Amino acid sequence: MRHFISAAALALVASGAMAQGIISYDTDQSFDDVVFGLENAILDEGLVIDAVSHTGDMLERTKGDVGSDITIFTNADIFSFCSAKISREVMEADPMNVVFCPYDIFVIVRPETPETTTIGFREFPEGEMKKVETLLDGIARSAIGLD
Repeated sequence: MRHFISAAALALVASGAMAQGIISYDTDQSFDDVVFGLENAILDEGLVIDAVSHTGDMLERTKGDVGSDITIFTNADIFSFCSAKISREVMEADPMNVVFCPYDIFVIVRPETPETTTIGFREFPEGEMKKVETLLDGIARSAIGLD
């Protein structure tokens, strides 16, 4: 069964994160459930996952090597993918939009809030790139059952 934070709290989380250039949603679903939902939401859009970066594992594995003892994430993965249709549209409008491709959605759990999984992505600049932001928002929301 899926459980969600309240709509008011969700709006606060999302709007607070947007001010920092990140759009994110918190849920009490497990990391594995959110990842499963994200993989399906990406595939449901007819897209292919190009790569999954296991950033949390890397940071945990290397923390001693860089002189740290801090665990930043309990879990943290970043999913990279692209949309041929939307990428073409935004790059025809401005070829320099290539800098934003591939598109990434992260899923994280922090050790201080182990009951909360966060899914999100970067905010994009005004103009054509808002099409990408809309796509990513739909995928992220679908992944946690907010569609």
